[in-house]
Amino acid sequence: MGPLLLLYGTVAYAVFFVTFLYAIGFVGCVGVPKCVETGPAGPLGPALVVDALLLGAFAIQHSVMARRWFKRWWTKIIPPAAERSTYVLVASLLLDLMFWQWRPLAGTVWQIDGAVGREVFWVLFVLGWLILLAGTFMIDHFDLFGLRQVWLQFRNKPYKHPPFKTTGFYRYVRNPLMLGFIISFWAAPTMTMARLLFAVAATGYILVGVWLEERDHAFYLGEAYQRYKARTPMLLPLLVPRGADSARSAPGGQEA
Repeated sequence: MGPLLLLYGTVAYAVFFVTFLYAIGFVGCVGVPKCVETGPAGPLGPALVVDALLLGAFAIQHSVMARRWFKRWWTKIIPPAAERSTYVLVASLLLDLMFWQWRPLAGTVWQIDGAVGREVFWVLFVLGWLILLAGTFMIDHFDLFGLRQVWLQFRNKPYKHPPFKTTGFYRYVRNPLMLGFIISFWAAPTMTMARLLFAVAATGYILVGVWLEERDHAFYLGEAYQRYKARTPMLLPLLVPRGADSARSAPGGQEA
């Protein structure tokens, strides 16, 4: 079972990594065959319905599979070591479906014409993705995406949740991964209606997801997390940190 789970977790991570790279191109319309703005715009109503269903399917999966009650039920069906990898794999496949079936919308909301202004937006776009990626390593990248769990199972070692340390970005903001997403989604030198729909829907989901995630953290971490929450902003970072704290992370890591 151990070697098969390790192979499964590795494949799930590979699918995630390719999906992550494509997501950057999809949002920014750079280096991919199909992006959020690709193709002729069809009728507004059907496009909105399809895009909303695609975003909704991802949002529901991403939140429901991260909840405590679902994990308790799900790990009675699949090996616990494969739970996180399965979560990552299903989320990645739903994103791939969205990339494939996304319907563009006509219209432009804003357009920055000046070269300096456009470069500033592109720098912010790249910075958002870098904040997101770096933030995963400031907690535990390989635990977050399921590789650590299957590796420990392969080596017949018990799994222990990694410590959540409020270092790096986490000294300034509780959810730097989500902050990175938001920056990247909105840093558009040309904001089309299609990208606006994506940015608005994704930001709305992030706010709901963060609320659900922090509720789980409060359940698992108790007073330690409440103290951290009281002194550290949710999404808008402080200029000067108010100290650091450490506590055990909620099972499954920093999922939304």
